[in-house]
Amino acid sequence: MVRYVYERGSPMPKIVDHDERRREVMAAAGRVIVRDGIDAATTRAIAKEAGYSNGVLAHYFADKDEILLSALRQSHQRIRARLTAKVEGATGLAALRELLLDNLPLDDERGQETRLEVSFWSRSLTSERLAEVQRAEAAELRAAVRDLLGQARAAGELVPENHAEDHAEDHAEDHAEDHAEDHAEDHAEDHADGDLDDLTEHLLALVDGLSLHLLLYPGRITREGAERIMLGALDRR
Repeated sequence: MVRYVYERGSPMPKIVDHDERRREVMAAAGRVIVRDGIDAATTRAIAKEAGYSNGVLAHYFADKDEILLSALRQSHQRIRARLTAKVEGATGLAALRELLLDNLPLDDERGQETRLEVSFWSRSLTSERLAEVQRAEAAELRAAVRDLLGQARAAGELVPENHAEDHAEDHAEDHAEDHAEDHAEDHAEDHADGDLDDLTEHLLALVDGLSLHLLLYPGRITREGAERIMLGALDRR
């Protein structure tokens, strides 16, 4: 939104892009959090980083939490746009590999994004408002991973669990014809769905764990090593 404001002593109005100012403040908040930590991201520090006064921040945001939440959402929007471009035209395992790797800090840009994300974790434990945003965003990621795993299974890219197949066959042999077969198929499908749910949680936990290890123990694990571990966990399925 662009508006004209008059500055004292100036005969001409000054053009102010309010949306751009909000974006600048959010970007500044992100930089402060990544560089100095979320506890250091005071309104004064954010205003100084953005080159504005505290009054300007108060004009665009209700409080500090709104600034922090907006900065987090801005980061998520950027990640979402990048990932959408990466997976365009891809499905199943191909798209899933891109999604999982994009969520690891394998370059400087994603390293900054991960630092920002992780900085919010501890604060979310004591702020329900922040926690709700984190849960919503995490649910969206989980749904994407689960959906792509379902696509991969439907395309025959995932090897079914042997025990699920064996159980379905044994169950069918022990019951009478059509009813037994239908029941066995339903049971096998339910079991397969449960396997995909477990695999979804496994992959997401691996993303979080590898991300933390890359940030905390750079001398112990390399970016190449993290990528190899992530892909290896997926390719073994």
